[in-house]
Amino acid sequence: MANIGKSISIKGDLTGNEDMVIEGQVEGKVDLPNNQLTVGANGKVKAEIHAKSIVVVGLVDGNVFGLERIEIQATGRVEGDVTAPKLIVAEGAQLNGAIQMSQKGNRTATASPEKTGAPTSPEVRKAG
Repeated sequence: MANIGKSISIKGDLTGNEDMVIEGQVEGKVDLPNNQLTVGANGKVKAEIHAKSIVVVGLVDGNVFGLERIEIQATGRVEGDVTAPKLIVAEGAQLNGAIQMSQKGNRTATASPEKTGAPTSPEVRKAG
């Protein structure tokens, strides 16, 4: 596992073929198509992110694409659109952007309410 420490600042594109933890600052593009990326508590990423699995504990400013899943933990903040078949957003997390969820391997699939039998008007349900 690669680790970018909190005193490290990178401007440019990051690519690789191993899991990565970012605790420092990264600006550019991050591409880990077969691996997990974790943006740690001290991590600040201003980039478009593509990875198999993404966990956000710190800050991401940019669009995030997860091939399998995206998880935003309670202290995490994402300022950008997220695309993944599975999305986990913990209570207290911040997500400011559009969400697109599609099945694995089908990045352009969208379902209309008429085809799924879902109601055409949004419903709001309060938990608890």
